[in-house]
Amino acid sequence: MIRRRHALGLTLGLPALIGSARAQAFPDRPLSMIVPFPPGGQADLAARPIAAAMERLLGRPVVVVNRGGAGGAVGNRAAAQSAPDGYTLLMTLSSLAVLPEADRLFGRPPTYEVSQLEPVGRVLADPTLLAVPFNAPWRDLDALIADARSRPATIPYGSSGTYGTLHVAMEMFAHSAGIRLLHVPYQGAGPAVTAILAGTVQALASAPGVLLGHVRERRLRVLANWGAERIASFPDTPTFRELGHPSVEFYIWAGLFAPAGVPRPVMEVLRSALRKACEDPETVRVFAGAGSPVAYQDAPEFARFVEQDSARLIAAVRAIGRVE
Repeated sequence: MIRRRHALGLTLGLPALIGSARAQAFPDRPLSMIVPFPPGGQADLAARPIAAAMERLLGRPVVVVNRGGAGGAVGNRAAAQSAPDGYTLLMTLSSLAVLPEADRLFGRPPTYEVSQLEPVGRVLADPTLLAVPFNAPWRDLDALIADARSRPATIPYGSSGTYGTLHVAMEMFAHSAGIRLLHVPYQGAGPAVTAILAGTVQALASAPGVLLGHVRERRLRVLANWGAERIASFPDTPTFRELGHPSVEFYIWAGLFAPAGVPRPVMEVLRSALRKACEDPETVRVFAGAGSPVAYQDAPEFARFVEQDSARLIAAVRAIGRVE
């Protein structure tokens, strides 16, 4: 009986021992961090300092892999379908929940579901800003709205892809203002910024960190802020709420995810590494210098945040309806 009890105890303790062994062995090879957009956008801005810090902490390479396409859906899907072993991560944006809903809106099967991914933690959470070329004729939001009403669907704006983060933000504004703009989708925020700097498009919604340098160089002008409050890096830029559009609120958060099903001990290693990476002085310095301060949330709090923010964005997409 004693032998049986001893054997039973070993059996019951086996999962814990295996989990501990996995955590101690992890990672034993390089990790990949998928960014579902080209370089130059908010997700890429978030990924590179975090990957560098996690690489120092974990003692293994953390390679940033840009897999743009379909407003972020290509990279999101690749991560969602990856092996749940902790070696493939995803640094993605608030469009994560919008894209499957957009597929359903058009009667298409979603390429992935949010349930296929598990939050590791949030890194950034910036309000979106509305930028126009510095030499554009509009000095404030009212002037842009008046011009758009006089010539519907002719003022072009760039986005990171149909129903991507930047597209939804602009359509929320257009819907509230009762105007029609000309949507020009790109593979990501980086190419869209290049387009507005080249004069190919005349407006763009983007994160503060992506725009700050161009505004300082007087290449772009910011007209409005999608946040609930003004922000330190653009203190003179009014919110849409202040300008008479109380329902226009949108944030570009960036967060780290792993495929659902990663073993708990491995996930704990990843959460700890991300927390320490967000506290790393070099990470803090880089993000602060870009005008996008760290907005860290650990997995449980971030999961609740994603659920609430996604519900609001899905409701906005349904209100906007089918747009091209």
